[in-house]
Amino acid sequence: MFILGLLLLAATGAFTGLVIAGNLSGGPEYTVSVLGQDIATMNTLAVFCSGLALALIFCAGLSAVASAAAHRRRERPRTHATRPGGPGR
Repeated sequence: MFILGLLLLAATGAFTGLVIAGNLSGGPEYTVSVLGQDIATMNTLAVFCSGLALALIFCAGLSAVASAAAHRRRERPRTHATRPGGPGR
């Protein structure tokens, strides 16, 4: 789960960075392109909603990383020390 969360975080961040870097010229209609390929033409509301969707995916990845880290912290092996003159003698 930890690796999947990190993958979601990295993919969302990389995609958002590529979209922002490739689409700095604005207008009433935005042609979204990534790596030279036109993906879609969106209006302002569509761009806002896609930003919300990317933020939700990013938060899901962050939540997966945080829960996996918390689970890993709780599941440490426990060692029980026995005393030399304890009940086993």
